[in-house]
Amino acid sequence: MLRRLTPVLLTLLVVALGVTALAARPDTGGAKRSADFVVLAGVAGLRWEDVDPQTTPTLWRMAEQGSIGSLSVRSAHRPTCPVDGWLTLGAGNFAAWQGSGRVGDCPAAGVTVEQPDGIGANLPDQESVVAYNQDKLAWGATPGALSESVRCSVAVGPGAAVAAARPFGRVDRYAPVLPADPAGLLGSCVLSIVDLGTVDGTDPTVRAAQARQADAQLARVLAARPPRSLVLVAGVSDTDEPSRLHVAVADGPGWERGWLTSPSTAREGYLQLADLAPTALAALGRPMPEQLFLGRPAVSVGGRPADLWAAIDQPADADREAGAQRRVAGWFFTLLAAAQVALAIAVLPLLRRARRHAGPHGPEPVSRRVVAVVELLLIAAALAVPAALLADAAPWWRGSHAGWWFGVVTALLIVGGTAAVRFSPGHGSTLGPLGAVAGLATLVVGVDVVTGSRLQLNGVVGYSALEGGRYAGLGTVGLGVFIAGSLLCGGWLAQRVRRPWRPMVMVAVGGAAVVIVGSPYLGADSIGAIALTAGVSVAAAICSGGWLTISRLAWATMAGLAVTIGFAVVDLRRPEAERGSVGRFLAALGDGTGGLTVHRASSANVETLVNSPLTVLALAGAALVWLALYQPWGGLMRLFGIYPAIRAAMAGTAVAAGLGGLLGGSALDVAGAAAALVVPMAALAALRVLDHSTDRTQPGSGRPGEEGPAGGPTGGGDHPDGGRSAGPAGPGRPDADTDPDGAPDGPVEAEEGTARRAPTGADRPATVPAQARPASTEVPAG
Repeated sequence: MLRRLTPVLLTLLVVALGVTALAARPDTGGAKRSADFVVLAGVAGLRWEDVDPQTTPTLWRMAEQGSIGSLSVRSAHRPTCPVDGWLTLGAGNFAAWQGSGRVGDCPAAGVTVEQPDGIGANLPDQESVVAYNQDKLAWGATPGALSESVRCSVAVGPGAAVAAARPFGRVDRYAPVLPADPAGLLGSCVLSIVDLGTVDGTDPTVRAAQARQADAQLARVLAARPPRSLVLVAGVSDTDEPSRLHVAVADGPGWERGWLTSPSTAREGYLQLADLAPTALAALGRPMPEQLFLGRPAVSVGGRPADLWAAIDQPADADREAGAQRRVAGWFFTLLAAAQVALAIAVLPLLRRARRHAGPHGPEPVSRRVVAVVELLLIAAALAVPAALLADAAPWWRGSHAGWWFGVVTALLIVGGTAAVRFSPGHGSTLGPLGAVAGLATLVVGVDVVTGSRLQLNGVVGYSALEGGRYAGLGTVGLGVFIAGSLLCGGWLAQRVRRPWRPMVMVAVGGAAVVIVGSPYLGADSIGAIALTAGVSVAAAICSGGWLTISRLAWATMAGLAVTIGFAVVDLRRPEAERGSVGRFLAALGDGTGGLTVHRASSANVETLVNSPLTVLALAGAALVWLALYQPWGGLMRLFGIYPAIRAAMAGTAVAAGLGGLLGGSALDVAGAAAALVVPMAALAALRVLDHSTDRTQPGSGRPGEEGPAGGPTGGGDHPDGGRSAGPAGPGRPDADTDPDGAPDGPVEAEEGTARRAPTGADRPATVPAQARPASTEVPAG
């Protein structure tokens, strides 16, 4: 009875852990009304490197007394040209001007502003731009949503007119340039948007002159600002490629000397361009439009250094790191994919010759030294991604040759990690390296997530603030490595205990991983947590032996669905601005706009599938497993038969990584990151299993220190508990793989180079007493 209830109990436990992790959300201290007027002043291309006390004294004083942050100017086009940036500011969502997407430098904005009267203005192209954003682009932005949310708005300059124009093209009040005394104009409406100019080019002298001119304009705005007003200064766009992080400064009541952040980034000191529109409405105490902005209201948090130079150095350094990450990440993953493919090809002949033959005929075994070198290379390949993540603890991006510095630091970490695995206890056992590598990978990613994911932000194997997809928590590559590492750790630990306890061990390890991935305080990846829940359920269902039957698959599916439904119920009960991705998607389905989310996810899957080097890793890993390792001569079937917990861990990894990538819009990236860890370790374990597949010994209890019927040590051979013993088949070599229950997990027969697994559980025949078996089954030649 208890055995039949085990899947149910495990499912309930995994569901409880998953919902507990996903339900609680940190208090973001939501934005409250703080001003009677809001002035949004934009400078296209303004970066923190352009700000100093001599060139921009007004902005410097404003930054000293206000809150500052790094602004990601992502829009619907890349790079975000000035017209796209102004349009995104007014839409509160990723928007783009029709036909503005170009490769290279941004073209001059061909925006027509008509002034039929002396008060407002019209943008004749606005209606076609709105239709283009809603019908052609995946974000469903509504240009002019910000101005539609207030009774009256002011625009100064052509860029501001683009942001302030209502969806039908009308600008309430407009001035082409800032008046000599702008007090009356800025006080005529609760919302004013001012175009202070552009800072572009690479010549420092030219940029300084343009920044000085924009600063002089800002001084006139601040002198004429209405009472009890919030002034936001933002570098609203890029002016060329590549994209950069830009200036964001807020000055007003409640915005004193802090870091700017928003729920859309969940990272102190970072906010998005799309956050400015909801920030303005929240500061004015106005309700958000019916179709929610993609951005969230920004807030000011403490912790900023008192010295402004030290404070500004942080966003400037983040901009340098993000720029270097873009250049280095591409070649790193390309080299990693090439190295792993080459290593997979090199392993094939070793797999063919790894099985040792008892008779005098057969291929000459590969040299032990060659095998040892290949094993070290497999370990190094599996540790490449965790080492690259850890490399971001060193400021490699500050050097003149950032890519080379990153390569050197990563190589040193790979060598150190490989040495640690090589000299770890139990390295000589079949599963020793697998357990050590999985433990190191899980530790590196887990510690980084628990301490704030600082290594992943702008990291080579993390996520970039320039892309605007994620700013905190667990990234795509980190999710793949953490899924693989945690499940392999669970399988390695489960294999060391008796079968009845293995599902419990797998659930304990996997449940802790689900909490780390899904908790908004840690990984903040609800989709990843749901996918990992399904993987843990699959692994727990088959880790004690047997295959993934329909009933076990049903329980695993029910666990994933239960976590999804449980979190959705909790998430939908929150205020709209505090919902997670699952709650927002279900709410969108309810109001008929869920198709946009599905369209964005499918478009992202296709783009990532075609362009990402991790796709090559995923496909190459699958090819090696299916065409080589899983063949009768490849050793993986024998490994799975002897170590069912490892088979369960790898099956759970495949399920979780596949679902995580597909549902998260990253295609095979999660699977590719997981394959970079799993496939080398599977090949190494297969080599070791094949190395002693033809040995024979007297079966005993298999427990360390227990004697067999002959009075000597039992020929347990390669024990899952980490030790190797010498049996009668040959001194100094393992001779059979057993589990702690005293017999192989599914008897393995070796005939003419083929490994087969016999039925387990109730279908397995009774074990023949040791005394009734010969000490060796080897037949002399002739």
